[in-house]
Amino acid sequence: MKILVTGGAGFIGSALVRHLIENTEDYVLNVDKLTYAGNPESVANVAGHPRYSFEQADICDKSAIEKIFAKHQPDVVMHLAAESHVDRSISGPADFITTNIVGTAVLLEIARAYWHALEPQRKRHFRFHHISTDEVYGDLPHPDTWSGNKDALPLFTEQSAYAPSSPYSASKASSDHLVRAWHRTYGMPTIITNCSNNYGPYHFPEKLIPLTILNALAGKALPIYGRGDQIRDWLYVEDHVRALYLVVTQGQVGETYNIGGNNEKKNVQVVETICDLLDTLLPAAAPYRRLITYVTDRPGHDRRYAIDASKIRDELNWKPRETFETGIHKTILWYLNHQSWVEHVKSGAYQAWMKQNYEQR
Repeated sequence: MKILVTGGAGFIGSALVRHLIENTEDYVLNVDKLTYAGNPESVANVAGHPRYSFEQADICDKSAIEKIFAKHQPDVVMHLAAESHVDRSISGPADFITTNIVGTAVLLEIARAYWHALEPQRKRHFRFHHISTDEVYGDLPHPDTWSGNKDALPLFTEQSAYAPSSPYSASKASSDHLVRAWHRTYGMPTIITNCSNNYGPYHFPEKLIPLTILNALAGKALPIYGRGDQIRDWLYVEDHVRALYLVVTQGQVGETYNIGGNNEKKNVQVVETICDLLDTLLPAAAPYRRLITYVTDRPGHDRRYAIDASKIRDELNWKPRETFETGIHKTILWYLNHQSWVEHVKSGAYQAWMKQNYEQR
């Protein structure tokens, strides 16, 4: 197949691109606008591969995306391009509405016209896979306030009602609704996946885990919102992209699949785990936990996310390979061993690298 991946220079997108090139025989077209979080160095190890190509484009640019479809003739679209940082959505929601909602609508319409014009066999096999988040469901009861059986706390399922809390999650919920509407109204062969919090190599250092690792290494404060008791289900990114490929190749059209790591952790536990591992891997003069700092909580902060991933397990035989303990150990080691990538991201050098390697083409 030829797979068009939007947002393929981002964190999850680049992991997907690397997985496809390294573990399948498929051709990969990476379409990325290369915003602040899109880093060409994250796909540098596959950039010269004969089955890989790149197009710099904004998914909101109808003319550019139409030309890309006409030129590359994809068999599958895997749509990951999105603004994704909750804090940024609170301070500036407009970009999230534009990219996540309008951009998805533009992509859907172009893909629909393209799919409709395909010859029958290719039309039958075409797929539009929309990659979303568990944050569209809002939040779940927290064990600290749950009066029932602690072993029977509710989980997000594919039937959970949508109740987004932030501009980010509201924009992703909107895009999910658009994808379902294009399937219901036009018969487009769409699939949706909603994942829990991802972590792993090449993660842009504004999110909790990479920020904690890099701040700890620099001796800076490790900020934790509120009391740090917010619970997230942590999914190692390489487990996630394995699931994505299974869904797009074996999943049922019109269905939704929740993808989770089965690793519920309080934010403070995540930070403490990183500190304790760094104490072993790269000891400092004093324990890293000394750097933990509690800051004012985020507005509208969801208390708990947790996914029931039984559907993808039972129907597609997928389950995560990494526990949080093994995944976070691999993640920390990656950051320790890839300081040049980190420094380029922090210094802005990769933007200059991007201009030299892409904008001059």
